Amino acid sequence: MGLGSNLGKKEENIAKAVTLIEEQIGHVEAQSALYYSEPWGFTSDNQFVNAVVRVTTALTPSRLLRATQRIERQLGKTARHATERSQEAIYHDRPIDIDILLFDSLTIDTPKLKIPHPLMQERDFVMIPLREILL
Repeated sequence: MGLGSNLGKKEENIAKAVTLIEEQIGHVEAQSALYYSEPWGFTSDNQFVNAVVRVTTALTPSRLLRATQRIERQLGKTARHATERSQEAIYHDRPIDIDILLFDSLTIDTPKLKIPHPLMQERDFVMIPLREILL
C-alpha cells in the first residue's frame, strides 16, 4: 500500500496510518523509509511525505479498499480531500491517502478499484519506496 500525507503532522499521520493498518487490516511485514515529494496532479505549497508498506491480510480486495477508506476517515480525510468526477480524479491537500498498489498477482479493473494501481509507475514517490520493500 502507498501512503501519503501533506497536511498537519505529516510524519505522524503516516505512523498512525501504519498502526491502524496493523490493527485493522493485517501484519505490516515491511515499511519503506519516508520519501518527500512535491504534489502530483495538483498545485500546493504543502510537500508530501510518502511511504509504502507490505501487508499480509485475510481481507478480500474489496474489503481491503473499505478498510483503507475507513482508516483515511479516522485520520481526518474527507470527501473534499479527493474527489472523482467520472474517470478523472481531482486531487487536493489531504492528511492521509492510502492506495492499494498491488494485491498478490491479481488484476482488478472495476470503477471503484483498480489493481495494480494504474498510475503507480508514473510516480517516483511510489516506485522508489516500493522497490525498497520488494528487494
